[in-house]
Amino acid sequence: MNDVIVVASGKGGTGKSTVCVGLAVALVKQNKRVLLIDCDCGMRGIDLMLDVEEEILFDCSDVICGNCKPRDAVYPSRNLNELHLMAAPFDTDNEISPSVFKQMVDELKSDYDYVIIDSPAGIGSGFATAAAPAESALIVTNAEPTSLRGAVKIRTKLKSLNIDDIRLVINRFDRKQFEQNACYEDLDDVIDVVGVRLIALVPYDGRLSAMFQNGFAGLNWSPAVTVFDCLAKRVSGINVPLAYTG
Repeated sequence: MNDVIVVASGKGGTGKSTVCVGLAVALVKQNKRVLLIDCDCGMRGIDLMLDVEEEILFDCSDVICGNCKPRDAVYPSRNLNELHLMAAPFDTDNEISPSVFKQMVDELKSDYDYVIIDSPAGIGSGFATAAAPAESALIVTNAEPTSLRGAVKIRTKLKSLNIDDIRLVINRFDRKQFEQNACYEDLDDVIDVVGVRLIALVPYDGRLSAMFQNGFAGLNWSPAVTVFDCLAKRVSGINVPLAYTG
């Protein structure tokens, strides 16, 4: 995949931000320098997941308003020095135009191996802004009908923005629950619904969410970490099999 990646989902609650952080941490473990940009205006949370909420003085809206230079709004993770964050504004009134956001990312991306942009859920104006500088995309979905419907809408919108390098992440997968729901015969049916090639299947693990919510993004005590390590290799163009197949 290309170096500026937007991570999107058609509906909230898919665990998209967890995928962003998990991928970013895994890339840093592979000696990559990573910038995470939180574009979820009014709902920011990655600063908590990286344990830097007390350090945030400027967010991306401050850059746009001229209150600071772009690099002044970038903060290192407490646990991983090569992982940096630009936080979203708390105020939804401070949404950023796609063209201005693209210009800002273009200025910053030369400092990093990867820029990962956490898009707000859905296909509204915030999504259009987050996708504007992206060269590739990950669609995060759960293996259930309402989530897949949103994923299809995201795929269609990404294509309309001329982003063709798109991969699918099925997150929070629980085989027992999937079989009990009986909405789909198998995972191939899920992938066919979205119409996007699968790059990672992340198992459900409540400990992973707890780890990130407590600001321990650099620690490795969840089995899903193996999946993120594999995802980072595949994003980097290394041909490895899926770490988890359900």
